[in-house]
Amino acid sequence: MNRSEKQKRHFLFAGAEPSLPIFVESIGYNPTQETLERKDGYPCFHWLQTVQGEGVIEVAGQKLALPVNTGILLFPHVKHYYASSSDELWSTVYVTFEGPQAAAFVTKLGFRHSEWFRWDEGNELGAHLEGMLTAMQQADDRSGLDASSGLYRFLILLKKYGQIRTGASLFQHMEKLNPLLQWLDGHFHDPALGLPEMAECLGVSARYLNVLFRRAFGMTAYTYLIRLRLTKAKELISGPERKSITQIAQLVGYRDVSHFIAVFGKTEGMTPEQFRKLH
Repeated sequence: MNRSEKQKRHFLFAGAEPSLPIFVESIGYNPTQETLERKDGYPCFHWLQTVQGEGVIEVAGQKLALPVNTGILLFPHVKHYYASSSDELWSTVYVTFEGPQAAAFVTKLGFRHSEWFRWDEGNELGAHLEGMLTAMQQADDRSGLDASSGLYRFLILLKKYGQIRTGASLFQHMEKLNPLLQWLDGHFHDPALGLPEMAECLGVSARYLNVLFRRAFGMTAYTYLIRLRLTKAKELISGPERKSITQIAQLVGYRDVSHFIAVFGKTEGMTPEQFRKLH
């Protein structure tokens, strides 16, 4: 950062749009992060990230280091304490957020409690909040709409690139699965395709394949295959060629059209013909 960017910055959105499902309460940069102890926690979700130096935070009975390329997501009202880990400068960026759907959205991303994250040097997650701060200095965003848009993007990046202490990031899981996902795009129509063939393609056990799919997509490998087949079926149903439902079932890997219609109805809540009329 240049000299002007090293000044302390703080934006508080008193006029933030409360009708949004999730919105920024505050965002800022601390060139010299002070020691803070909150016995009752913070009333909103609170993200704290190291920009320079290293800090240490105590939360939920654990003491965690916060070097560069790490941060922590604190849930509301969780007791915590943080300070620099040495006499050296500790610089941070932070964002606090709330909203009627904030807790549901965070939980849907798989973040169910206060959690520490790290990420690889140079990816966009690490620089996103600083980019938001720069944009706020250049525009008048009193409603907080732009900030809330940036927050949504940040949380998605955290889901994609953030690595918790116990595992790899979603991005890393996806990298492992990519060869199989590309292979499935060309073989999903094979009715004989199942979990054993998918595991063989990736060179892993069926059990580990399901572990990877659950971590990346929140579902088993076979459920992903079904979703892929139905996505391709919907493309054909709503496409310009008026193929019959029987033809479409066969093209996406179903020998039995009745089975295809049953799976489609259970997943989509309507029959293939109803979907065709709708689209």
